[in-house]
Order: sequence, then structure tokens, then C-alpha cells
Amino acid sequence: MWIERWDPEDETFWKEEGGEKVARRNLAFSVLSEHIGFSVWSLWSVMVLFMGPEYGIDAAGKFFLVSMATLVGAVVRVPYTFAVARFGGRNWTVIAASLLLLPTVAAFVVMEPGTSYSTFMLCALLTGVGGGNFASSMTNINSFFPLRKKGWALGLNAGGGNIGVPVVQLVGLAVIGAGGGPRVVLGIYIPLVVVSAVCAFLYMDSISSVRNDTGAVKAATRDAHTWIMSFLYVGTFGSFIGYGFAFGLVLQTQFGRTPLEAAQLTFVGPLLGSLIRPFGGRLADRFGGARITLWNFLGMGAATGVVVVASVRESLPLFVGAFVALFVLTGLGNGSTYKMIPGIFQTKAEAEGLVGEAAAAQGRRLSGAAMGLIGAVGGLGGLGINLALRQSFQTVGSGTGAYIAFLAFYGVCAAVTWAVYLRRPVARTAPAADTEEKSQLSYAEV
Repeated sequence: MWIERWDPEDETFWKEEGGEKVARRNLAFSVLSEHIGFSVWSLWSVMVLFMGPEYGIDAAGKFFLVSMATLVGAVVRVPYTFAVARFGGRNWTVIAASLLLLPTVAAFVVMEPGTSYSTFMLCALLTGVGGGNFASSMTNINSFFPLRKKGWALGLNAGGGNIGVPVVQLVGLAVIGAGGGPRVVLGIYIPLVVVSAVCAFLYMDSISSVRNDTGAVKAATRDAHTWIMSFLYVGTFGSFIGYGFAFGLVLQTQFGRTPLEAAQLTFVGPLLGSLIRPFGGRLADRFGGARITLWNFLGMGAATGVVVVASVRESLPLFVGAFVALFVLTGLGNGSTYKMIPGIFQTKAEAEGLVGEAAAAQGRRLSGAAMGLIGAVGGLGGLGINLALRQSFQTVGSGTGAYIAFLAFYGVCAAVTWAVYLRRPVARTAPAADTEEKSQLSYAEV
């Protein structure tokens, strides 16, 4: 299960020596494990729908529960990223999948009226381990595919994981519609966790050349692009996961929907946003990630503007339609931003004089280190969204204030994308500037 030689940039190795087949097999089972991880991470967006007045928890308390799950899921992404190189992609996927039994079994035991809020909070915190699966999975799959295929492969891997959010919400809808309780949802997922761990053990591989590189981590941490891309990923993925966790609660709190009515609408946006993510990566492969990301943020701003109008008018159809469009755009943006990361670091390597496989290897080295940090910071965007909504509902009784803040933030994200990756620098005459200028100009293609 350990692969000693791995060179995906070599066409002969990729096409004729089975490299592509191995990469696709690992991608398939990585998607399965990450999918279950996302479902567990977003479990409390479903559990709160079951928590009626008999649980004694108000809307603010429910928003705080899902916020804490988001927080832990973002934080654990950093160690999960480095765990791939420490234990091997296959071995860590088995471990990470098995850890999902902790939050699911714990919630199964305590999910009933009369349980203390602190106990529910502990269970919500435990679900954060599901958020870490994304970082280790993306880091692992990044090593399997050549640069020309990364946009599609990473988009498919992440999209297949993201779709775990609407799937668990659909399961919740089915259980609520059938008159079942929250333990039925948990009883469905506990055996699925076991299946994902067993499949990872049987069918995945580890690449022996992937090792933790402290120099790469330090270099990625010092590189401004790591933090710029983290900021942009807050706008795309942070929005996706934050809205995915909060949407059902917003429908109940602001529009007075019953749990069943909310569940019937909650899954649509996350489902479409997950399905579209690979196409965001593919569009980025074709037209350049920076271009797609810029237009995407402009679209997110426009959709959020409609959300503000719908919130003020209390128009449920307009609100749901605009939010679904917003979810789709977050999915596209997730794919395009993640495609940018390896391209940026390879572009920098080429600007420093490296060519061919040397530039590609340097790009993989630094982008792999950066992805965990970017994924972790991006996940914190979900925390910000849930806390902003909680505060808005506490202060003014609706989410309008939070939506206006989100609109302003997307405008800043669009401006940063244009200024850093698309704006043409002023022409320079000094020869020493030539390499840097070419590097800046080429970022539009990443």
C-alpha cells in the first residue's frame, strides 16, 4: 500500500504505467471518507431541527452550538494536513474516518430532552473532527495528480466531500417526515463511518515521497500569498459551510418555518453548491482561477444584495431563491480558489528560475504546506457567519444586519482578487524587475 515511485507529471508514468488509474482509485475512496466527514461535521445543523421547546434552548443557543462545531472543524485542519505526511495518506484516512465514531456515538447516547446544554456543546465540539478530514484529504489528493489535472481532481474531491452537508440534511428531512427522532439519523451514520474506514484500509495507498517538510511550512507561512488565499477562501468556503450550518435555523427563526418545512428547503443550496464545485475547478483550469474567482465574488455580492432586499420585505420565495444562487456561487468559488493555490506557487518557482519538473516539485511542496493553513482559516469563515447571524438576531430580531456585513465583505474579496492577481502592474524599465513583473502578469492564468 506504500508507493515508492510517484511522478504524475511524467506522461508515460501517468498514461502507460498505471499512474492515472491509481490516482483515480485513491480519489474515489478519499471522496467517500471526506463525504462522511462533512456529514458528521454538519450533524448539528440537523440535530437542532429536532430540538423543540422541550429542550429549553433558544435560537441564539442553537446558533452557538453549530458555531462551535465550525470552530473545531477549522482548527483541527492544521494538524490533519501534516498527519498525511507523518502517517501516510491511507493510514491517516483510516484513523480520521474512525475518529468520526466519537461524535456520532456520543450524540446517540445523549440526544434527548433534559440533557444539559454543556453536554450538547461537548458533542457539537466533537463533531469538529469531521471538518479536519477535508484538509488531510485535499493534501493527500494534491500529491496524486499532475498540475494540469489538479483543478478538476481537487474540485471533485472537495465537491464530493461538501455534498455530505446536504445529504445529512436530506436524511434529517426523511426522518422528520417519517416521524422519527434524532437517534435514527445517528443510527444511519454510525455504520457508514465504519464502512468508510474499512474501504480506506482496503483500497487506498500512501506515497512514500510525501514527507513533512518544516522548511516548506515555514516558507508557506511567510509567503503573503498563503494569507491572501486564506482570506479569499474565507469568502468562498467559509460562506458555504457557514450558510450550510445556519440556513435551516434562519428559516425557522426569521420566517417561522416548522422543522419539516425548514428541512424541505435547507438541503437544496448545499446540494447545488457541492455539485458545482468541480466545475469551478474546471473553469479555472480553462480560463484561469483568478478570473473565475473575481467574477464569482461579484456574483456573490449581487446575490447577497437580493438576500438583503428579501429579508427587509420578508419575502420567503425571494429569500430562498437568492440564497440558493449564493450557495451555487460559493461552490464555484471553492473550486476556483483551490485551483489557484498550486498554480501560484509553481508560478513563483518559475519566476525564481526553476523549470519543468523542478518548478512543479517546488509548487507541490509549497502548495501542499499552504493548503492546510488556507483550509483552516477558510473554515473560520463559517464560525464568523454563525456568530454574525446570532448577534444580528439578538440585536434586531432578523439577519438583515449580518447580510449587509457579508455583502461588504464580498466586495473587499473581489477588490483583493483584482488587485493582487489580475491588475496589470505599472511597466518597469529596470532589468531587475523583469522576472518579478512576468510573475505578476502570469498570476491571471493560475
